[in-house]
Amino acid sequence: MDVIRLLGIRDTPLSVDEVLAAVGDHAAGGTAFFVGTVREQDHGKPVVKLSYSAHPSAEAELLLVAEKVAADFPVTAIAAVHRVGDLELGEAAVIVAVAAPHRDEAFKASRRLIDDLKAQVPIWKNQVFADGGTEWVGACE
Repeated sequence: MDVIRLLGIRDTPLSVDEVLAAVGDHAAGGTAFFVGTVREQDHGKPVVKLSYSAHPSAEAELLLVAEKVAADFPVTAIAAVHRVGDLELGEAAVIVAVAAPHRDEAFKASRRLIDDLKAQVPIWKNQVFADGGTEWVGACE
């Protein structure tokens, strides 16, 4: 059985329920997940608009990240989805989940999954601030 159950870069709203269902596993004693949402300010400045863009290789890179987590941790299931396009305040931008036999393994693996996704998957965020300034962030937040 493949432990990587759900991966994707999507231009439609993300679902916590879908991700949680994807990692459901009777062998797991713990499931940890992280939901990254669009916040109303960054660097102390109000955000009025936000958009994510992804390189065409983003899904392939996401798969490599998930495979590495699966190789490094005794997990039973992994899921990760990231949104692209224009997002509103409060919307989910990224959801990751990991199931493992024990909670400590689930926590550590999910932390690695989100951190490596942010560092290695080519997804960029463009923020527009209330003062008219903009900022590109080199990797997903």
